[in-house]
Amino acid sequence: MNFAKIDFINLLPVHIFLKKSIKSNQLKAIIEYQKSYPSAINKRFKQRKVHSAFISSIASRTEKALDLGIIARSNVRSVLLVPGEYTKDYQSDTSNALAKVLNLEGQVIIGDKALKFYHENDKESFIDLAKAWQDKYNLPFVFARLCYNKHGKLLYKVMKPFKKRFIKIPQYILEHYSQRSGVSKQHILEYLKMIDYDIGYKEKRALKRFFQLTKKRGL
Repeated sequence: MNFAKIDFINLLPVHIFLKKSIKSNQLKAIIEYQKSYPSAINKRFKQRKVHSAFISSIASRTEKALDLGIIARSNVRSVLLVPGEYTKDYQSDTSNALAKVLNLEGQVIIGDKALKFYHENDKESFIDLAKAWQDKYNLPFVFARLCYNKHGKLLYKVMKPFKKRFIKIPQYILEHYSQRSGVSKQHILEYLKMIDYDIGYKEKRALKRFFQLTKKRGL
């Protein structure tokens, strides 16, 4: 199974779980090798160069998926919009679309750099897009879904035991991501408390609403 990963802090619990759960060194190497930012992984998945991946919700509309994703139920801190002239973030298709369906203009910033921006700037200078969505529709927002085009049964078997609350982030990994991102270890841990992964009834409603809105906008 060729698995690609979004190399952002928000998937740290999933990455640690996979490292502990998967015994094959070859498969572990594949997972580490196939890593990039969301929009690049979307393209690889659509081209069937990878079998499974967390891909942007907007790219997942016609794909097979497990009930797992990257979910924010209020503030997310890692998907921001700085009001002004619209500038999309090349790394994320879904976040750019979210800004458009919310009729918000400005610069979209995502991922670890957005989390750093959040802690270094006045909170009045930007909009948290997940919170804006929740305020408008009273629904969580699903930024990505775990999709597959091959080896679905194997993926389900591997991921079935995953529970966020049982995952502890080792200090050396926290230190690595802190140094890489410029975000303190404390802020990383606070941020991960705001991220969920299980897609239930409300999350499916949110996806349906988002897909309807993007279709209406021709996105």
